[in-house]
Amino acid sequence: MFPNSSNLGRPPFPPKYQQQNTFFTKLPLNIPPSLLSHQQVIVPPFHFRTAVGNIEATPAVTPVVTLQPMTYGSVSPVSTSDALTSFQGRKRHSQQSVPDDAKRQRIHSHDSDTTVVNQAVPLPEERRRSFPAPISIPSPVLHAHGSPALIGCVPPLQDTLFPDPTETSLPVATDELSQQVLELFQACRQQASDLDRKELCRTELQREIQLIFPQSRLFLVGSSLNGFGTRTSDGDLCLVVKEEPVNQKTEARRILSLVQKLFSTKLSSYIERPQLIRAKVPIVKFRDKVRQVNVDFDLNVNNVIGIRNTFLLRTYAFMENRVRPLVLVVKKWASFREINDASRGTLNSYSLVLMVLHYLQTLPEPILPSLQKNYPECFDPTMQLHLVHQAPRTIPPYISTNGSSLGDLLIGFFKYYATEFDWSHQMISVREAKAIARPDGIEWRNKFICVEEPFDGTNTARAVHEKQKFDMIRVEFAQ
Repeated sequence: MFPNSSNLGRPPFPPKYQQQNTFFTKLPLNIPPSLLSHQQVIVPPFHFRTAVGNIEATPAVTPVVTLQPMTYGSVSPVSTSDALTSFQGRKRHSQQSVPDDAKRQRIHSHDSDTTVVNQAVPLPEERRRSFPAPISIPSPVLHAHGSPALIGCVPPLQDTLFPDPTETSLPVATDELSQQVLELFQACRQQASDLDRKELCRTELQREIQLIFPQSRLFLVGSSLNGFGTRTSDGDLCLVVKEEPVNQKTEARRILSLVQKLFSTKLSSYIERPQLIRAKVPIVKFRDKVRQVNVDFDLNVNNVIGIRNTFLLRTYAFMENRVRPLVLVVKKWASFREINDASRGTLNSYSLVLMVLHYLQTLPEPILPSLQKNYPECFDPTMQLHLVHQAPRTIPPYISTNGSSLGDLLIGFFKYYATEFDWSHQMISVREAKAIARPDGIEWRNKFICVEEPFDGTNTARAVHEKQKFDMIRVEFAQ
């Protein structure tokens, strides 16, 4: 699966035609893969550590970096009057016309004459993991137009809610394959200092964006916060500007055009290459050239489903210490085998994470439960955003009786999707913790892979719509 190597400093992956895939070369030839137990598999002599190459050959222990808050600017070049009035009272016309819009969410139940503006966060002393504590100041601008205040949308998060990734325990590796999985995980996983830099960037950008949209909140979401990030993971940001859903085709693009203008003018000394990508869910792509090196940021508007997913996945990530290493290795494998790029008709990283979680839920002795079925009150899709982060606090520890090693689980993951899962009739569902029948809706037709989004029920693998790409993915699982 990965080429052999004896250290983490070798060059990046060689071309495919130079590789020899020996992952299953020692399987008994007279036994079909579906009948092999985990204990029957003999670990072949290959090394995961070469998946790191020169790209992420960074020691697992990173020196502590003292970061000083930096103010990007103090004056906004953008007029807000037209933008604010244009957003008032506009609603999406149909669920079908804007499929990626989140359902109507209640962020706060009443209007207010104040808004919350975040203070700078001293890092790493306070070890904040997402959002600093709020203070209140008068905000007559949005209130004058009737938009509700987003009080409490950005709560302070404590270390007890989000464990420090560098301090959480790892499983014990008793075989060579499991040891290689752990080595790759420790070399590639996101470090606390990486997250601190992204958080400091988020804090300062929120300060500047609030000069345009005083009641907005900027959330750090995605792999940077959900526990499945690597040292080169992009920073995903979600800008929440109002209580109601935002039309991604009109309002979101207008909001992001103002943000992009802010980045390219007053913040040009700190933000480089801000680009407005006019996709179905538009984003502003940019880089913070003060704190981040070669890490891109993607900023979207009002994608509250992304916020909810971040906390759901983080709960799964730290529920069992085998989850994060297994997910990271699968993501690196998929990237190495060139099946992890939705823009090219293959799987995105989010779908891969859900596929791993689903597999761990469907084992004869499950390693993970269905959080949404067992604790519906903690993952209510209508829950106010300022309460979403409290879910991990209320869920008791989950103890699995499954003692499989990381190597056993990795081989079982490939076997499950290569020989057991019925791609033609089944859908991958983390919400139900089982494979369920594929719906007959328009979104699911002519799609070769169906992975249910846990909150809005859409297909996260809809990019795989060509049979050639689907066959390529299945071949990689089988090999």
